[in-house]
Amino acid sequence: MYLVLLGAPGAGKGTQAATLTKELKLAHIASGDLFRQALSKGTELGLQAKAYMEKGQLVPNEVTIKMVLDRITAPDCAAGIILDGFPRNVEQAKALDEALKAQKKGIDKAVYIKVSEAELLKRLTGRWICRSCQAPYHEVSSPSRVKGKCDKCGCELYQRADDNTETIKKRLVVFFAETAPLIEYYSKVGKLIEVQGEGSMQDIGARIIAALKVKKSNN
Repeated sequence: MYLVLLGAPGAGKGTQAATLTKELKLAHIASGDLFRQALSKGTELGLQAKAYMEKGQLVPNEVTIKMVLDRITAPDCAAGIILDGFPRNVEQAKALDEALKAQKKGIDKAVYIKVSEAELLKRLTGRWICRSCQAPYHEVSSPSRVKGKCDKCGCELYQRADDNTETIKKRLVVFFAETAPLIEYYSKVGKLIEVQGEGSMQDIGARIIAALKVKKSNN
């Protein structure tokens, strides 16, 4: 199964991807992780991406897609993948579809985790991230056991400089402008699943699993 996770910053894509990885035995592929891994290994694609990132430019679709296609050839992707953070717009979705089609593969479902702007603001302004492993925490809903320390690796937690109300609102405007057409794109081809993304992490995860099983049984 090939899944795409869609959702605004703070919607909980990373958290739910971890749940789906365990439940469905799929590989979690986050675009940010791909860039970091390629850069740390000094691969040809990593160096290409670095050249754009150092100039403050977006990494071209073809470079990102090549990273994704390279990644899905790994043994842990045999049962399928969960794409988190990519595609971000219709152009990328079409390019990804063409690339997968050439390998006789394709996206099965796109899961849109829908969360209100008010809830997103509340989540993002209280968000803390591990400086080492990037594990996410929230000072209200999911705090670390030891304040300021990651439960997984013990490293320092920090807040992103852009996790303030004004900047977050601007990020959300950009997200919704780019993602609305993407949601329509997957809806038109019958691949969109919309899930209510408010409530406990466990409840949201259960909704996604249930929706996927319902959709699968109807195919």
